[in-house]
Amino acid sequence: MFQLITVLVAPAFGVVLYVTLHRRPGTIRLIDTIVFIALPLLIAWQVLPHVWLERQIGPLIAVGAGIGLLYLLEKLSATLARHTDNTTIVLGVLSLVLHALLEGGALLVGTSSAPFTSAIVLHRIAVGLLIWWLLEPRHGVRGALTGVAAIMVATVIGAVAGTEILPDEHSVLEIYQAFVSGSLLHVVLHQGRRDHQHGPGHAHV
Repeated sequence: MFQLITVLVAPAFGVVLYVTLHRRPGTIRLIDTIVFIALPLLIAWQVLPHVWLERQIGPLIAVGAGIGLLYLLEKLSATLARHTDNTTIVLGVLSLVLHALLEGGALLVGTSSAPFTSAIVLHRIAVGLLIWWLLEPRHGVRGALTGVAAIMVATVIGAVAGTEILPDEHSVLEIYQAFVSGSLLHVVLHQGRRDHQHGPGHAHV
């Protein structure tokens, strides 16, 4: 139970970290740097274990396809790209929610260890920070709170369901998450910069 509570609180800590640093002009850009580092690490957390353990390059190809598709759409139409960015952000958050559901299912299994739980806590802090960074500028505090709350609810549902919620066949799920992760990476590194313009005296909260 302590493991579950710690994992549930972790995204909220990420939000507090975002709000605290974003209120200080000297640390506003630090948030962007953290996100630009955290997202590739989150993608690696979701994709690389499958690539390594199952010797499949499909997830890596899907990440590249996700990046490439949004790049092409951006070149075709700026208006289309903006709508696609919003859709990608929503799908990206849903992908994180799905991942939280599966992690919740694995969390209380007898084989789960302290290092496993610690790793989940650390990356959940990054998830909370990332969701707030993505949603708050576009959809306000209410939208961002909904995203973070969805992560917590999915974790509880996964923990209650236990291993019953873990799929027998992971391949399609892995490809989907990898594709969305690649698309989200493109949004964060390109369009996301426009959502977080830090001019003189500007401190978006």
